[in-house]
Amino acid sequence: MRLVVAATGASGVELGLKFVERLPDSVTSYTILSENARKVLKEEKKRLYSDEDIAAPVASGSFPTDAMAILPCSMNTLAKIACGIADNLTTRTAAVMIKERRTLLLAPREMPFSAIALENMLKLSRLGVIVAPPIMGYYSDHSTIEEMEDFIIGKWLDLLGIEHSLYKRWRIEEL
Repeated sequence: MRLVVAATGASGVELGLKFVERLPDSVTSYTILSENARKVLKEEKKRLYSDEDIAAPVASGSFPTDAMAILPCSMNTLAKIACGIADNLTTRTAAVMIKERRTLLLAPREMPFSAIALENMLKLSRLGVIVAPPIMGYYSDHSTIEEMEDFIIGKWLDLLGIEHSLYKRWRIEEL
């Protein structure tokens, strides 16, 4: 699988980095960082693109990618995507994902959500975009922040169809 991972804003960028670190070797990732995200991270990943690099290969519909995840996704980025504004590499690549009907996952990072943000999320969801904020599941029986983060990352991986063993799953007991 070829996966584009973008991080916008600054809050929550560490969780996006952990997501990239936990990707299995079978996934080729292409990482896009906004200026604010770049300030927060000391990134060593290969295939790293600046959000200003609108000519990067991932911005083309002819470049073979399977999915894109924006982790975290700022409300500014979410609004731009919902309105079709493609003024940087992240929003351009997201627009390509929508037009090519490829998987696009957004993890909005701010709360509470305003009515405008909720309307934008609904609009995108109706277009097939997966809106998956980083919300922990209390049933997952985690006792550390790392386990909680693994649960959230695991849920994102599930949504992208990527196998993992980051959290304990519910099992149907045989009677």
